[in-house]
Amino acid sequence: MGFLKNFFTNVFHETTPQLTNSSFERLSPEQLGSHLAVQRYGEFELTDAVRPSFDLKVVPKQGYRHDVYHDEELGSRMPVIMISASREKLFELFTELVEPLGNVVDVVLETSHTCGQAGHTDLYREHMDQPVLMSTLWDYENLLTNDGCTGIAVLNLQIPQEIQFDEHKLLIVYGQDLTSYERILARHGIACDESLKLITEAEHVHSSSDEFTEQFEELRMRLGMDTSDGDHDSVGY
Repeated sequence: MGFLKNFFTNVFHETTPQLTNSSFERLSPEQLGSHLAVQRYGEFELTDAVRPSFDLKVVPKQGYRHDVYHDEELGSRMPVIMISASREKLFELFTELVEPLGNVVDVVLETSHTCGQAGHTDLYREHMDQPVLMSTLWDYENLLTNDGCTGIAVLNLQIPQEIQFDEHKLLIVYGQDLTSYERILARHGIACDESLKLITEAEHVHSSSDEFTEQFEELRMRLGMDTSDGDHDSVGY
């Protein structure tokens, strides 16, 4: 796991560009190493992709809450479920959430491997058979679960609904009727907590590696995606 190795290069992905007022600013190497080595908070196990701030303004916790996505361009509102799932449940839960989308789906791969703090790149593939897609994604479970620079979304614009598995390893569900997804969460023992705070709502650090960058390129080719930016009409993007 590459947290300590990557910390002194590009670890502050999606955090404050300057280290002023950062909870990591005055840590000794020993303190830093100890913090980044923590994999579990209570019953919640983190993936290798991301770690919370040293001051733990948000303590990682399992649960989900409801939210609303506002599309300012269209003037529309879309119900959202924001999900934080422990590592042992995460990938299987993602695959189950994708199932209700139907047999043919669109796919978005998100990468920030070469973007630094400038943002990320979205790669798009339309009309993919869901069984083929999911079989491929199982081959890259480790990448999707543990790389802090890889995210994926699966969507069906005909419904419209979308399942996002983002770089922070949060699961985000977009759609008008989300009852079936809440039943899936209940089966996995994930409870609704409208006061839930997510790791993205405070300072945090991401981890990646050259190996994950290579695996991302393999996955991109397996899914038949080119390297141009994907402009698309996704529900949640």
